[in-house]
Amino acid sequence: MRGAHLVTVAVLVSGSLMASQLGSGSPGGSAGMSGVTADQDSTLPASGATAAQRLASSPRHAEWVAVKVGADSIMAWVVYPERPDKAPVVLVIHENTGLTTWARAVADQLAAEGFIGMAPDLLTMRRSDDLTSEWSADSGRAAIRTLTDDEVQRSLDAVARYGTTLPAANGVYGVVGFCWGGARSFLHAVHAPSLKASVVYYGSPPPTEQIGSIQASVLGLYGGSDARITATVPATDTAMKAAGKAYQHHVYEGAGHGFLRAQEGQDGANLKASQAAWPATVAFLRARLGR
Repeated sequence: MRGAHLVTVAVLVSGSLMASQLGSGSPGGSAGMSGVTADQDSTLPASGATAAQRLASSPRHAEWVAVKVGADSIMAWVVYPERPDKAPVVLVIHENTGLTTWARAVADQLAAEGFIGMAPDLLTMRRSDDLTSEWSADSGRAAIRTLTDDEVQRSLDAVARYGTTLPAANGVYGVVGFCWGGARSFLHAVHAPSLKASVVYYGSPPPTEQIGSIQASVLGLYGGSDARITATVPATDTAMKAAGKAYQHHVYEGAGHGFLRAQEGQDGANLKASQAAWPATVAFLRARLGR
């Protein structure tokens, strides 16, 4: 973190306060808006258009924390479930525009499902300004191109260590990633033998020669109108099966890239995909991380 190397303590804020940082994030892909309105279904994550409102009304405790990564730190948004026992941890890996209000709302929804949701800003070390402000789409994309895979994985390792050692955590974790973050979610399965579950929303697969290192179960969720990514699924399925790895995948007809965030897009197909993909995500995580 440029100019912020000594930040090591948690910064406590309410969901309502941070939701005042409006901006749902620009599309990570080409899922267009079609005028279809997504219902405010509390069993789904907010769409990009409704994320700030959802965070403002969340009853769950949320806070910013600074997580040490070597000699530096990255910021992460942590949301706690309301439950009497210890909970699994799920990391939310943001899209290619950096950490957004929408990604933090996904962490909030994971907490509603009983997980400790953690959404790290993997671009923190590229900042020299407000460490919790939202990236503009253009600046986020430009900054993310400067990250190496090694940097990303070191940061994810640090956030996972932080999360799984929280007093409220049960010591196991999974990851959920979207677009650029979906690819990094798959790569984290290659990298981290202690990872139990990786959910890949419309993200590209790792190189075939790396698949043998995967220990976690992987769930891939894709849009039928996102051929750039979905065309990779058959070969990925073949490679995962050949390596004896657990890989489930679903392709949702008519849905575009970024469908969970852009629920209003694709003439209702994105919302329909979200209504199927999110319950599948929660069931997969519960089966592998515990309830």
